[in-house]
Amino acid sequence: MKKKLQKVLKKGCIPLAIILVLSMTVGLTGCNGGAGEIKPDGPGVGGPDTSPDNTGPDVGGPDTSLVNTGKVQNFNLAHFWPSSHPVETELVQPWIAAVFEATEGRVKITSYPGETLIPSAEIYEGVKEGVADIGLSCFSYTRGQFPVLEVFELPGIVYNDSAAATRIAWEGIRELNPKEVQDTTLMMVFTTGPGHLFTKNPVRNLGDLKGLEIRATGLSAATLQALGAVPVAMPQAEAYESISKGIVKGNLGPTEILKGWSQAEVTNYITLTPFLYNTLFFFTMNTGKWDKISEKDQQAILEINQKFFDEVACSLWDRQNEEAFAYAVNEKGMEVFELTAEETAIWTGLVKPVQDDFVSKMDGLGFNGREILDTVQRLSDKHK
Repeated sequence: MKKKLQKVLKKGCIPLAIILVLSMTVGLTGCNGGAGEIKPDGPGVGGPDTSPDNTGPDVGGPDTSLVNTGKVQNFNLAHFWPSSHPVETELVQPWIAAVFEATEGRVKITSYPGETLIPSAEIYEGVKEGVADIGLSCFSYTRGQFPVLEVFELPGIVYNDSAAATRIAWEGIRELNPKEVQDTTLMMVFTTGPGHLFTKNPVRNLGDLKGLEIRATGLSAATLQALGAVPVAMPQAEAYESISKGIVKGNLGPTEILKGWSQAEVTNYITLTPFLYNTLFFFTMNTGKWDKISEKDQQAILEINQKFFDEVACSLWDRQNEEAFAYAVNEKGMEVFELTAEETAIWTGLVKPVQDDFVSKMDGLGFNGREILDTVQRLSDKHK
């Protein structure tokens, strides 16, 4: 993949970008919590990257002679959301302006939304290899690469909202400290919070769901399969067209996709299922690129990182979900179904094996699967 992307860069299809820089070393404890430093066990979060990919010239990276000289450093950022999406307009672009101002113009940032730099499923690897300086995407797009972090997307765990789910994820990552994200500098995570079913056909009960082709990724696919639906994996960017053409009959996801991804235009019904879904996003940086920023500018960026996490990222999906729900119902006329208590109990029982499979899988990989699951369940209870 690296050679393929390098060829694209050499052809001049993608200009040298200027990008957003964050760091997970701020150690956010919650949406309005204090800061602390994460201490990885091995080569990890915030530490130097000693892999061969970072010992030679960096692909698209800043000139090392710029460090501590007061000259301009340029970085790029890859993500998959459209340029009109709040991730770009409310988080990324305001962050770009704040970083530029705080570093007195020494750190310049350019965002590449809509998969214009790297496909969504390849963003983490692209950052790891130095093709992108910064990347935002879903952990679930590369299922199997982040086995421990799949716990935050398990069904059967109820999240009140995105802010609570984000706090739970961040605190859980601090406790579990998984090595699977220690090959880049993980700067921030945030979540969608609870998601629901959006379909062309009404889904009032389990019988209505059976046999329906539903777009899903990661553990959501296993969840839908356990309920008798037919999961179809695809990035969010492909869902609108697939639903409109009838390739799939709906989507399992956060309410924001009804407006942010225009899916209220191609679906007719909302079935509330807050126990089925949560998606975890990463915001990570190539460690070698971060290390080339001066200590003074790093500190300025960390302070902005804390501010934007607290004030924007933590509740970004809650605001979107509320707005999109009102839009879908009031403007697009979508009908809403709420499962009865009896029906909810049936669905919850059917997805319990997905949790059990996760525990067994973790045990097989040498982890304590039950401890990982119990950690997240404890944090979920704490934030209710």
